Amino acid sequence: MLHQSIIQGSTDASGAIAVGAAVVAGHAALPAAGGQAAKGSVAGGQRWVYAFGGGGAEGHGGMLAELGGKGAGLAEMARLGVPVPPGFTIVAEASRRHRAGQGGLPAGLTAQVEEALTRLEAVAGARFGGAENPLLVSVRSGAQASMPGMMDTILNLGLTDATVTGLAARSGDARFAYDCYRRLIQTYGTVVQGVGAHAFDAALEAHKEARGLVRDADLGAADWRAVAAAYRDVIEREAGEPFPQDARTQLFAAIAAIFRSWSNPRAVAYRAVHGIPDDWGTAATVQAMVFGNRGAASGTGVAHSRDPSTGEALLSGEFLADAQGEDIVSGLRTPGPLAGAEASLQAVAPEAFAELGRIADRLERHFGDMQEIEFTVQQGRLFILQSRAGKRTPEAGVRIATELAQAGIISRAEAVRRADLPALADSLRPIADPDAPREVIACGLPASSGAATGVAVFTSDEAVRLASEGVAVVLCRPETSPHDVHGMQVACAVVTARGGATSHAATVARAMGLPCVTGARMLRVDPAAGVMTVGDRTVRAGEIITVDGGAGQVILGSVPMIRPEPPEAMALLLRWAEGIGE
Repeated sequence: MLHQSIIQGSTDASGAIAVGAAVVAGHAALPAAGGQAAKGSVAGGQRWVYAFGGGGAEGHGGMLAELGGKGAGLAEMARLGVPVPPGFTIVAEASRRHRAGQGGLPAGLTAQVEEALTRLEAVAGARFGGAENPLLVSVRSGAQASMPGMMDTILNLGLTDATVTGLAARSGDARFAYDCYRRLIQTYGTVVQGVGAHAFDAALEAHKEARGLVRDADLGAADWRAVAAAYRDVIEREAGEPFPQDARTQLFAAIAAIFRSWSNPRAVAYRAVHGIPDDWGTAATVQAMVFGNRGAASGTGVAHSRDPSTGEALLSGEFLADAQGEDIVSGLRTPGPLAGAEASLQAVAPEAFAELGRIADRLERHFGDMQEIEFTVQQGRLFILQSRAGKRTPEAGVRIATELAQAGIISRAEAVRRADLPALADSLRPIADPDAPREVIACGLPASSGAATGVAVFTSDEAVRLASEGVAVVLCRPETSPHDVHGMQVACAVVTARGGATSHAATVARAMGLPCVTGARMLRVDPAAGVMTVGDRTVRAGEIITVDGGAGQVILGSVPMIRPEPPEAMALLLRWAEGIGE
């Protein structure tokens, strides 16, 4: 049962757009897992749902098998008092039953979700599906092991033709409300109803062209209202059924879709590469929405407690003002830094920036590893959406492990185990000879270190075809998505014109040990034409290019490679492994 102070703390919250006030107001913990469960949550059978938020949680960080990495992390952060939006996690067993039952939700799940939803409404001070004060939620996947971008997420659930008007009135910002609505319709139509994303893109471009607009930022409330209507027409035409105008229909269909995404081709391929068992299944987390698209003092970002490329103990990451999380991860927009720029987090919300630094340090010490933190800032207030062990280069991994051991956060034995020294020795990737001449045609972000030379290819399918013939290929894309994983797996390097150091391309490239340059804005990549242009220069498919991931450079032709010296931290770990040293 929720502590009364949590519910009292939410009574003045202005609905979904102010859910943060309700969350921060409560301090009492929810019942711990294994203790007294919330009334009706088990009913003598399988427990499907664990709630979190309001200063506590029913689960905890050790429940990876049940709650997945995302759900367990949220539960643990809630217990620590970290500001996470409230919600609940459906255990991974539900997705396994869903799969075994060929698509049906297991018995008892619906009732437990309904009860958890009622409790969430009490915490948030808003009603799911309510026309006057609507609560919006996200539904996110989460397996035991991190699978970034491989499964699906749906944001802004609960918006309908009726509730969007309530959100507009409650927030006083119709543009914001209809921006959220068109985002939901597009994502729901793609993930749940199987409509191709290109159909929505075409509808948006047609509207902008008719209005003489270029950037999404130029669209006002009336534009987004019209785009939402056009998106609903797309679904009717392509799916043969309407976009649902009932919030609960949306929610349960979204949960089933998240379960299905465990078996999509890109997730299956990712698990095969990384040795993740197919029978784990995924948990699903339902969480109250907080909004980074609420104006100048809002935004979304990804932070690392240490630099994932070098391992330096310095808060790093990216921030995109007035945006939702999907904008930064997709790579469709190139974010800026956390600090030091006009639109950085430090500039638009300095108190949130300072709080993020404190939280990053606390979470690294608590979890004993470098953390990758997804966050949203809503009108100056910071919310943490996820924290997990961050992907890093092998060189960074060595430095992080040794420094954590030297700080007494982990043991030397744990540092040696994490570093995987034989793999590190094999992965000391060549670097481009700094003294050799090079014709740099584009610069971007040094997303993943190392260097490689290969022929330019512009589609993942072509990368696979040429690689099967023994050709070294550099995959060049406007931005990558989970649909490009098979191409990245066979490439020797990756280049994207858009996206930042925490985009899909950067995160996956670091995990795979691929040199990668992202956000090379001067590049214009045209996969259909098979060309990449930089000013008046054209690079065609099959031409040789070199990627220097450490310098963030794309170079025409080949550059001599040299082997770097092993990092000093590697020698220290070897001494620890042999029982020699301090």
